[in-house]
Amino acid sequence: MVQNLERLADLIRQRNALEIEITKITGRPAGIGSIGEYLGAQIFRVELAPSATHKGSDGRFQGGPLHGAAVEIKCYPKREGLLDMKIVEPVPDYYLVLTGPKGTAISSRGQPRPWCIAAVYLFNARELAAAQRARGVAIGIASSIPNALWDAAEIYPKPQNPALTLSDDQRHLLELFA
Repeated sequence: MVQNLERLADLIRQRNALEIEITKITGRPAGIGSIGEYLGAQIFRVELAPSATHKGSDGRFQGGPLHGAAVEIKCYPKREGLLDMKIVEPVPDYYLVLTGPKGTAISSRGQPRPWCIAAVYLFNARELAAAQRARGVAIGIASSIPNALWDAAEIYPKPQNPALTLSDDQRHLLELFA
């Protein structure tokens, strides 16, 4: 037992050192949400709000067909069909969701949750909320989104959503995190 705790303490020290280096790059804490926001800003030309607690959205698109639209950037280690949706105004215009691989129904006990980007989705927030209401499901933390809506919102690697077409450079940058 002591040997396991000593090894765990050493690994946590290494992890803390990595988090310090990540924070130097992103300027924010090294949590998955903050890293996702940073990547969203860099890859999708989003100007982040000055505060991580900005009401309504994480920032605004700075170019392309979504120029000026407010966006909430979400990042999940697995696509498990859930999305944290805003219920209080102002709501963002879009949710940009970076996820790892599609999750399975088996237990996660004893399984690692390595972080990578396997897919990116772009949801129109008002259309998604209307679809949720039409289904009679709750909107809020961990809202269950049907697979068909996830599939329709995909912009990477399969470009299903015509609202945002990725450039070769954007695709390459996302592949760095695969």
